[in-house]
Amino acid sequence: MADFLTDIKTLRERARQEIDKGPVTDAYGADLERVLQVLNEALATEIVCTLRYKRHYYTASGLYSEPVAAEFLEHATQEQEHADKVAQRIVQLGGKPDFNPDTLTQRAHATYDASADLLEMIKEDLVAERVAIAAYTEIAQWLGDGDPTTRRIFEDLLAQEEEHADDLRGLLERIPQDAKR
Repeated sequence: MADFLTDIKTLRERARQEIDKGPVTDAYGADLERVLQVLNEALATEIVCTLRYKRHYYTASGLYSEPVAAEFLEHATQEQEHADKVAQRIVQLGGKPDFNPDTLTQRAHATYDASADLLEMIKEDLVAERVAIAAYTEIAQWLGDGDPTTRRIFEDLLAQEEEHADDLRGLLERIPQDAKR
């Protein structure tokens, strides 16, 4: 294990060097440019998921649609919160969050869905959550100790995406498979 730096004078001198980098110090152990790229991909994913859930919320119809639509709206709100957290971290690391609508779906891990059938909506949302779970698990492992703050953000997102997947699986179990719209 490396020695812990206790010389406060040296710490202060280092803190003054490259002060314009904000929280990114010599102790930052990740590839900053790649981390910013990954964060912008996650931002695109969260925005696309927000839009997909919003569309499903507004277009869900049929006998079983009321509780399902309420779940879609709750998930949309949480996905927007995820996007906000990711964008804040990008700025904190000195990057620029990419909200360009022309490239959102190309950068996102998940896809947009315009299903009209309630069961298909749930299934497509569950697939998107599973994609996010796999991607965010890999990202958290990749970040390791190189950027523990960003890793914790992805771990928090991951926990909520797992909750979403569980919610959607529960909806699929409660709705008859022959229920249309």
